[in-house]
Amino acid sequence: MTLHHAKFRPFRTLIAAALVAVAAPLAAEEVTQKAGDLTLRANLELAAGKSPKDGVVLITHGTLAHNGMELIKALQEGLKAKGYNSLAINLSYGLDARPSSMYDCPTPHVHNHTDAIEEIAAWTTWLKDKGATRIALLGHSRGGNQTAWALAEKDDPVYTSAVLVAPQTWEPGYLAKDYKARYKVELKPLLEKAEKLVKEGKGDTLIDMDFIYCEKTRAAAKSVVSYYKDDPRMDTPTLLAKTKKPVLVIMGSNDTTVKGLPEKMAKVADGKRIQAVTIEGADHFFMDLYGDEVVEQAAKFIGWK
Repeated sequence: MTLHHAKFRPFRTLIAAALVAVAAPLAAEEVTQKAGDLTLRANLELAAGKSPKDGVVLITHGTLAHNGMELIKALQEGLKAKGYNSLAINLSYGLDARPSSMYDCPTPHVHNHTDAIEEIAAWTTWLKDKGATRIALLGHSRGGNQTAWALAEKDDPVYTSAVLVAPQTWEPGYLAKDYKARYKVELKPLLEKAEKLVKEGKGDTLIDMDFIYCEKTRAAAKSVVSYYKDDPRMDTPTLLAKTKKPVLVIMGSNDTTVKGLPEKMAKVADGKRIQAVTIEGADHFFMDLYGDEVVEQAAKFIGWK
């Protein structure tokens, strides 16, 4: 299904949201919890008259980003205006109480792709301890893949559904090809070095290299393997076959960041448990009014009363 922007409806949506915000006091709160030696941070937004017992949408951001980025803030504000509570987590990336800002590239990378899955599980437990009996998962970009991974391998009875916004895709050999195109360097020798170190029990050894979006930084051998080793689970549409809960994938027609998502989703979306919609004109970050459309679709799909 493809969504075309109505010319005036998003403006009315903004006006309605503004009126709700004026009528109801803000209920935003930074919350924390301990996970081993790390302090995890998140932003909890409670809708007017609601508590976690009424359900919470657990939101995960994208690669090396944070829970204060424009899209995540727009999602939380829009969901609150519609009466939905949300918790936007700030992935730690192995750093204690990591601030809500883009990852500082010179900082050595000691995090793994799968750390996010563990942190989603930790925040799920935290919400359950606060009385939440239903949680909808929502993730953007790489966070969409990590959300799908959590749903596939750490499903919890409290999860009701998941909304994946422009989730990550993968193909065999894609990571090496993308690395070469981005940095003009072959990935294979670096990955082989990292795999050898991990096999020798030296996974924490730092390697000087370009890593993800960061030029001339250092990354732990285990991190290199986690992010760059070919793994079909990096492909979100492939993961969806392993999930049991309802899933909605939201795509932008002008998204040039995620490769092949519409074609892949056409093969797995059945229009029932797995659904897909395209927002015409939106790019990977669904800026401005496109974010409102994401909220509309997410709230309609989650469907809590």
